[in-house]
Amino acid sequence: MELVFTKGACAFLLCCWLFTSGVYSVEGLHGDSKVRGVNLGGWLVIEGWIKPSLFDGIANEDMIDGTQIQLKSVTLQKYVSAENGGGMNVSVDRDVPSSWETFTLWRLSESEFQFRTSLGQFLTCNGDGCSVSATAKLPSTSESFSIERKEYNRVHIKTKNGAYLQATTDGQLTADYPHVPGWDDNDATFEMTIVANLIHGDYQLANGYGHDRAKEVLKRHRNSFITIEDFNFLHRHGINTVRIPVGWWIAFDPDPPAPFIGGSLEALDNAFSWAQEYDIKCIIDLHAAPGSQNGMEHSASRDGFTGWPTDPDYITETLHVIDFLVSRYARHPALLGIELLNEPSAATVPLDILVSYYKQGYQIVRKYSSSAYVIVCQRIGNADPMELYQADIGPHNVVVDLHFYNLFDNFFVNMSAEDNIQFIYKSREAQLQALNNGSGPLVYVGEWVNEWNLTNGSQKDYQNFGKAQLEAYNAASFGWSYWTLKNDRKHWDFEWSVKNNYLQFGNSPSVQNFNSLGFLGLACAWFCFLPYL
Repeated sequence: MELVFTKGACAFLLCCWLFTSGVYSVEGLHGDSKVRGVNLGGWLVIEGWIKPSLFDGIANEDMIDGTQIQLKSVTLQKYVSAENGGGMNVSVDRDVPSSWETFTLWRLSESEFQFRTSLGQFLTCNGDGCSVSATAKLPSTSESFSIERKEYNRVHIKTKNGAYLQATTDGQLTADYPHVPGWDDNDATFEMTIVANLIHGDYQLANGYGHDRAKEVLKRHRNSFITIEDFNFLHRHGINTVRIPVGWWIAFDPDPPAPFIGGSLEALDNAFSWAQEYDIKCIIDLHAAPGSQNGMEHSASRDGFTGWPTDPDYITETLHVIDFLVSRYARHPALLGIELLNEPSAATVPLDILVSYYKQGYQIVRKYSSSAYVIVCQRIGNADPMELYQADIGPHNVVVDLHFYNLFDNFFVNMSAEDNIQFIYKSREAQLQALNNGSGPLVYVGEWVNEWNLTNGSQKDYQNFGKAQLEAYNAASFGWSYWTLKNDRKHWDFEWSVKNNYLQFGNSPSVQNFNSLGFLGLACAWFCFLPYL
């Protein structure tokens, strides 16, 4: 069949090529049209599951901040309970423990603690002979207790004045045990059950070790966990961007508020220098906001409570952190964007408060830079990504960050390898394409990982799963970033996955498609101008 190109058809194809090739280009990137990134998680914001050994030297490590415990009288065989979850007296009269019988520890030292109830009040006792209540909104001396431990988790609890707590026969908790108790079955002895010890973040590490020891541990970690050689590795494997989680205390370096430890700002400066050397761009991601935006360890929560949206001072302080970061790095050639907040909780962060914060953050970024991307993260939990597309955060270079994991939800529990792969193609890719077709911000898969709930996946299964994700997430108009570069859990570790051929990472489809379109454009131009040669 004869191939005929008219001038009109040629012009049409050339325009199509120019339009298509520029639709999703990201300003500031070289060689690629979109972000192909890796997160530097667990480096400047601590997540214990990424590197558990960081916590190995803490005395009584199973009683760090945020640990949840239950107490049972050995004589009454009843549980200590904060009536109604807090705000009333404390009793010792429950046969079965639940939320009212669960207390969250605030750690003051290896043996001294404060007890927070499920509604947020603290246990308090105002002197010898007092009855313990759960009525204190903020803890002080009267809310501080010493815990003496014995094998099998038997404990004694003592007030600051030295009086031991006891369970009375009428089911009260009082500070009037008449002498130093032994470890037999007596009214001052309780069985302590550790219900959860899940939060291992910056607060737990620093407060658990104490300032001086924590400073040593974190300095060693920051100097060794991520180095210039890692940027060399990323560059050699086609990564053009790093997303760097930071905590709010970085704005107060080198002497942030206790218990946080300075030094993360120097490490971030190093990352920018290394990135510039290897032609890699940086996204600064505010991972931990004051008061915690989701109650998780990666938000530096002390105890699992979410205070960020309830206190206007926290939001004002967060905006100060954004101002500090943008003013410092806005003119750095390696800066690509600022992510204003990571994973706010849909359960506790109202949309109107979040959108207001995002709009203020956008204006702060624009005060220093007209081109830096302003990245806003969707709420985690039961939230529709479209809520941010319709929020009108700002007119230029706004990106919505979506986090895609085939984990953390019962929906994925019984899926086969093929089920997981088809979910990527049919659900994730379709969602990205739908968002791309809108007139709102760019789309960014800021976190994804080549891991799933499947327990017996073969290397080939992982390769196919990784391929599906790379192909699907390439549809995101801004790009994607893998979580994370290094991790004790192998399949979460980008470096390990690539080196061991579980994640087959070559040229991205974006590069291949761009090259194909470029070839089409050149061919079109050749045919158009051939008659004039």
